[in-house]
Parts: sequence; structure tokens; C-alpha cells
Amino acid sequence: MGKPVFRLPAPTLQIGFAQKLVALRQTHLQPALLATAATLDIAELDRQLASAAPLHALQKLASVGLRGEALFATPLLVSARPALITYYRTLLGYSQKEFYKAGSGLTVFRRAEEGFGLSAKAIDALPALCRCLNAQACELLLGIDALPLTGHLLNELSLLSVGPQLRGGNNNTRGESGIDQVFEVILSALAHAKPEVSGKAISLVNASKRTIVVQVAADPDIIIQEVLASGECLPLLAIEVKAGTDASNIHNRIGEAEKSHLKAKARKFTKFWTIVNVDTLDLDFAHKQSPTTNQFFKLSKLLALGSDSRKQFVDYIIALVGIQAKPRRVTPKPKKQ
Repeated sequence: MGKPVFRLPAPTLQIGFAQKLVALRQTHLQPALLATAATLDIAELDRQLASAAPLHALQKLASVGLRGEALFATPLLVSARPALITYYRTLLGYSQKEFYKAGSGLTVFRRAEEGFGLSAKAIDALPALCRCLNAQACELLLGIDALPLTGHLLNELSLLSVGPQLRGGNNNTRGESGIDQVFEVILSALAHAKPEVSGKAISLVNASKRTIVVQVAADPDIIIQEVLASGECLPLLAIEVKAGTDASNIHNRIGEAEKSHLKAKARKFTKFWTIVNVDTLDLDFAHKQSPTTNQFFKLSKLLALGSDSRKQFVDYIIALVGIQAKPRRVTPKPKKQ
């Protein structure tokens, strides 16, 4: 009986996360908090902490050797390093999506997490932000009262929320990369028509002397339109690219594609394609989840030169934009002797 063979992909994603985490520690997380606090007027910081948190909460932290800023935010500290909003947000377990959702009133602080500092409006609202964060910090402290409270625990609670954030950022990067890859496939399909290319837009004049534009958009991801003589755009094709490789989440992504296609349909688009990056996906089942999709393609097949899927995709694009197909190379037969 042979030995079992196990296979796993290289831990490339985790290596990238490790590098990002080390950088975040210096700017957004607990080590950055400690380093920043050490540069401030401690008497003023203590005064603000006394106003920011109940005495019993500060005494609880002090009893285990922690200063109040390990849990409670103050305007002095956050204004000194605005990116520390990330530390207090993740410590309390809020994702960026939840924290900055419409109606939260917190979107003014998002640019601070992204390293752009505090706007004048955010500075005015900073005391209110600290009060809001500190009210939830009191709830957190009460909820973990029975646990051994340490700075290490608070740091780990923050990291629990950072992990999904890093993965979400990676998914966004992967999604953008997938869109770019599909755009390049379309560009290669149209290259023989000598189109004009400007950034993420392709423009060409087809066989009927009509102008066709292909461009990367926001929602849907890629669109193809005909520009009429009046300057009006006639929508033709909407493409949604779901480049994530997580098979467990693919059906949610197909649902997102369906929503996007329905919006595109309302804008008078007539064809709808969805490109996925999960090779095991049952396309018959996928059509049931996104009935608006006319055609599904798998990204790995599109990127494989010479694959039937890529040939079909290219043929469809050429027919849709109305240009002649690229002449096929014919290998001459050897002459008979």
C-alpha cells in the first residue's frame, strides 16, 4: 500500500499578511499606541482619560498594570496619530464595513485609517467619536470581566478583527486583478482591428463604421457600448468578474453578479456575462442563481491560450463589436516530390 500524498498550495497569502501585519503594528495597532503615548504630555493624557472613562474602569486596568489608553480613546492620542482609530475599532470588533456603513456618521474618519490624517470636520467631531468608542469599551470591559485581563489579550482581540480586513483587502486586489486580466483578453481579441487604447478603455470603428467602446467600469466591471452619431451610448454587454477562488463563497458572489446584471438590464444593456474563478462550479446550478447571465466563463480557461473557452469568448466579442475575425494562419502543405 503506497504512502498517502497530500498537496497544499504555497502559503503565499499568509506571507503577504505577515508583511502587512508588521507594517500595521508600527502605524495602526497596539505597538503604535504605546509608542505614541510615550511622546505625549502624560498629565494632559491622564486628565482626558479621567473624563473619558469611569474611575472603576481605569482602576481595573491599573490593577493589572495597564494604562487607560489601552482601552479608552482620547482626542489627544488620536489627534497625535489618527491611524490609531484602527486600533480602537478593531479592539471593539468592528469591521470597516460595519464601522463606516451608511448612517453610522463615522465616514468622516475613514481617511484617517487610510493614512490621510484628520480633516477639519473630523477634528471637530473627534471628542464625540471618543465618547462613542469609550461607551462601547465599557461594555467590552464588563463582558470580559471574568477573563484574565492583559495587554496581550487586548492586542489579540484587535488582531482578530484585522485578519478579515487583510483578507478582504486581498480579495479586492484579486478582484481588480481578475478584471484587468479579462480586459487584456478582450484587448488581445480586438488587437488586429487596431483600436485606440486609453487607460482602461478601448475604442474602435467596426465594419459598419460604428464606434464601439469597451471600458472597465465600477458596476458592472466591464461594459461594451456603441457610440451613436448623436453621442448617446447604446449599451450592449455587461460583464461581471468574480475572481475569488474560495469555492465556499462562490454562490454569494454569483448573487452579487445577478444584482449587478439586473441594474445593467435597467440601463438597457442586452447581454450579460459572468466570469468566475472556481473551476469546480456547476454552471447549470450557477445559471439558476443568476438567470440574467446569458453566458458563464471560467477565468482559468479564458487565460489558457488555445483553450476552447477562450476561442469561444473571443469569437463572441468579435461578433458583438462587429469587426472581421483575425485571419487564421494557414500552414502550407509540403509540396509533393
